[in-house]
Amino acid sequence: MAAITAALVKELREKTGVGMMDCKKALTENDGDIEASIDWLRKTGLSKAAKKADRIAAEGLVAVATDGGTGAVVELNSETDFVARNVAFQNTAGEIAKLALTAGGDIEAIKAVKMASGNTVADHLTNLIATIGENMSVRRAAVVTASPGVVASYVHNSVVDGMGALGVIVGLKSTGDADKLNELGRKIAMHIAAGAPAVALSVDVDGVDAAIVDKEREVFSAQARQSGKPESIVEKMVEGRIRKFLEEVVLTKQTFVMDPDRTIEKVVADAAAELGTTIEITGFFRMALGEGVEKRPEEDFAAEVAAVSGKA
Repeated sequence: MAAITAALVKELREKTGVGMMDCKKALTENDGDIEASIDWLRKTGLSKAAKKADRIAAEGLVAVATDGGTGAVVELNSETDFVARNVAFQNTAGEIAKLALTAGGDIEAIKAVKMASGNTVADHLTNLIATIGENMSVRRAAVVTASPGVVASYVHNSVVDGMGALGVIVGLKSTGDADKLNELGRKIAMHIAAGAPAVALSVDVDGVDAAIVDKEREVFSAQARQSGKPESIVEKMVEGRIRKFLEEVVLTKQTFVMDPDRTIEKVVADAAAELGTTIEITGFFRMALGEGVEKRPEEDFAAEVAAVSGKA
């Protein structure tokens, strides 16, 4: 029997786009013959997955998982929202989110982790693509920690428990009662999901990217100078607008959507006083399905039928 070398596996993988374990199996079944292995992969349906790899996948699910002081949120994409209702797809999204709790937010690291099936996440998805018939990908992942403390989560319009089109995780560092911290964290996560008055960029002012502040300052300065007022007045106008901008994008400075009379900072301070301890928001992540993905335009079904029938 021919030796199945790493180079041989790599060659077959490059030719087919199929996962390494499946390539090794194909070569083993066909005594190292590349062409026979390609045929074998085609017959088993695995090579179909590679052909779908360039298709746009902007639907799917956002899945969250929490375990005490660690929380993860993952976006698993598919081509259509129909697949998001597939139980196998949902189970995969949920398992990947749980694996991210220890694997972290790096996509390549997540792809290399083994699932309950014994396959890596990458190979498991390859098999699922071949079975379901749509391109799929783990697009993003993020992890938040709080020690001691909890990471709370919220999924908006969940399809099943812990999965939907929008997921949020929030870390609260504290020695307070875990149940009460989770309740507080969930409310803050709901506020972040609402994105009101604006999507939060950072927990505090220091966390806002300086480049973003500089860009806003440039825009505000140009607007203020149009007023024709002296430069000293313009500077004060700009600083006022910068303060207002930071109040909108810094989480702790935002007005709490559930209680407009309090900021998030005040909500946390009040909860800390009630629990008799300190509470610190260690981080958060808001993930909406398909953010930033260029979706294909809606297809004109009638035109497509006409083209196929030669009546276009």
